[in-house]
Amino acid sequence: MQETRQNRISRLLQKELSLIFQSQTRMMHGVMVSVTRVKISPDLSICTAYLSVFPSEKGEEIISAVNKNQATIRYDLGQKIRNQLRIIPELRFFIDDSLDYIDRIDELLKK
Repeated sequence: MQETRQNRISRLLQKELSLIFQSQTRMMHGVMVSVTRVKISPDLSICTAYLSVFPSEKGEEIISAVNKNQATIRYDLGQKIRNQLRIIPELRFFIDDSLDYIDRIDELLKK
């Protein structure tokens, strides 16, 4: 039962975080940030989000900016989901480099 709730909340957080990043990156031309995966702890206190950044060269720069503005992002998230969750989870952001990994494997297989 608990796992079903975790999955529902993970999907909700992924959707709302992607909308927040979509509105924030509109101002930055040529950069696209998408939320690929969200995991939430069993006690719903920690949310781990994996971000995919295009172009991947700007990944570290974007992740550092996101981590600096983590409190603002959490506040925006709280404004959007305040009726669904009582406590807004602590946010942790990591870069999702699975697309780069897939491209690297394709290059090696073509050789």
